[in-house]
Amino acid sequence: MQLEFVKMQGAGNDYLYFDCFAGEPEDPAALSRRLSPRALSVGGDGIILVCPPEHPEHDGRMRIFNADGSEAEMCGNGIRCLCKFLYEERGIRKTHMSVETLGGIKEVDLNVENDRVTSARVQMGKADFKFASVTKTPDENEMIDRKLRVLDSTVRLTALSVGNPHAVSFYEDIETLDLPTLGSAIEHHPLFSERINAEFVRVNSDTSLDVRVWERGSGETLACGTGATACAAAAVKLGICKKNAPIRVNLRGGTLTVEVTDEELFLSGPCVTVYHGKLEE
Repeated sequence: MQLEFVKMQGAGNDYLYFDCFAGEPEDPAALSRRLSPRALSVGGDGIILVCPPEHPEHDGRMRIFNADGSEAEMCGNGIRCLCKFLYEERGIRKTHMSVETLGGIKEVDLNVENDRVTSARVQMGKADFKFASVTKTPDENEMIDRKLRVLDSTVRLTALSVGNPHAVSFYEDIETLDLPTLGSAIEHHPLFSERINAEFVRVNSDTSLDVRVWERGSGETLACGTGATACAAAAVKLGICKKNAPIRVNLRGGTLTVEVTDEELFLSGPCVTVYHGKLEE
């Protein structure tokens, strides 16, 4: 038996995409654990299942599994590529799509050149800074620039959900951070019962941020769309960046653009097909 897939990436955030309109793999979590290790398998930040929508007014449904097999709520880079998949692989020739995710319904506008989707803009919803949004507690207070003891140091974190949970910290020097140690410690900190994604941000200006990302279940990645969105939202919350202006978020795999308004967060960036492949089962 063969499983066909398409490897795609957005700003270096790469996943293997499977067409599941006719049915999903029996154990997608195990499949992601098997295929994600780099140098030992195909390699990627996880797998994404392109599923039929549960409601006919939408165009598709996204299921995303991290490299460790855990299922995530949403992926900002992943959903752009998923819409490219729907347009190019499944022939849904629409430049505005509506996609079901565990983080809610997401509306996506596609930029098409020569019948290929080159980039997309995602309506990401609103940022939720209530502590209850990032952990299973009834705590409605906000966690804004709060000191937290992590390992042998104190970090200042702003926690929020943009469909999935993030903890954002601002640093002068992000290049020398021991991200595997610090990122993992924040991800698994007992304060965050569901684990959390961690972002480390250097401010260049009120319209430009440099970011390193530690993704829950995958480790350090070259980019994270929801993470970039969370960083921009946190920067606006803290008065570092302004609303209603494009904020460039520079990640190791490329640059994404985030707009923060009173009503919505918007994420824009590239979506690229790397190659098509087949797996022998």
